[in-house]
Amino acid sequence: MKKRYWLAGGMGVAAAAVALKLMRRPLDVEWAEHAPELHHPEHSRFVLIDGVWIHYQEAGPADAPPVLLIHGFTASNFVWKDVFLPLAEAGFRVIAPDLIGFGFSGKPRDHEYTIDSQARMIVGLMRSLKLPRAILVGSSYGGAVAATCALDYPDEVKSLVLVDAVMNDHVRSRPLLRLAAMPVLGNLISPLMLGSRKLVHSQMRNGYAPENRHLFDEERMTSHHRPLLAAATQRAVLATLRRWRAERIESDAHLIKHPTLLVWGEYDPEIPLKYGQKLFNKIGTSRLIVFRRCGHMPMEEYPQEFVEVLTEFCGGKLND
Repeated sequence: MKKRYWLAGGMGVAAAAVALKLMRRPLDVEWAEHAPELHHPEHSRFVLIDGVWIHYQEAGPADAPPVLLIHGFTASNFVWKDVFLPLAEAGFRVIAPDLIGFGFSGKPRDHEYTIDSQARMIVGLMRSLKLPRAILVGSSYGGAVAATCALDYPDEVKSLVLVDAVMNDHVRSRPLLRLAAMPVLGNLISPLMLGSRKLVHSQMRNGYAPENRHLFDEERMTSHHRPLLAAATQRAVLATLRRWRAERIESDAHLIKHPTLLVWGEYDPEIPLKYGQKLFNKIGTSRLIVFRRCGHMPMEEYPQEFVEVLTEFCGGKLND
């Protein structure tokens, strides 16, 4: 009997601890509160797209070729920090939005949080900024968003750069993500996982190639983790995970006719190189460039080389 009481008491304490942790979460992350410690805050802008405030950063001449940088799942436009200004200096109008539900963009409770809805936002942002066509650069989940823009809004896309891009539902099968997506239990566990600095640090650092993991320092960790602590972001992450439908990218990739650059890390543990090779075989207008000794984030692991590759492609014959 005593063991039963101790077990019940322990479970009660644990439940209370979880409830307290959830109650102490900030509701959202506010740009004005964190601006002094952010990357390139002077380039931040906000615009209302279909009733949702979208945070984006912009640099470069207004009449230069526009390049949109689209980040991945649980990330923000911070992933482009090291290539944002160099691309502008290379002669592009660079626009890096936070997807709906992430970073400092709005996080409506009733939003769709699908790849299709994020693609609509990207196109809505382009139209709001009066961009007739743009070069879309998508990393990971953002690659699925960029590819969807090319498939559904072909006239809005000049060319496509897919960086270690999501092309199916393979990522969703990982044990932690399967656990987080479970009904009821996921609602309790996912905030704890996203709120755990140790767990997030481990997962993100392991996305780099072993020889590059020293690059994932405290600044990167804090900037990546800050939005994930907010209840609104955690809700958006969970909704995105549960509505993850990316198989269309693989099945319809052959319909993409835009000049396409595939950039992949040789040792990407999240979306292995074999998927980049699959896309290369399916997209007839594509090139595949593999970054040696690189993981899931070429633009963070090799920013200078990434800018050089992107600049050469965007100014090359495929875009004439």
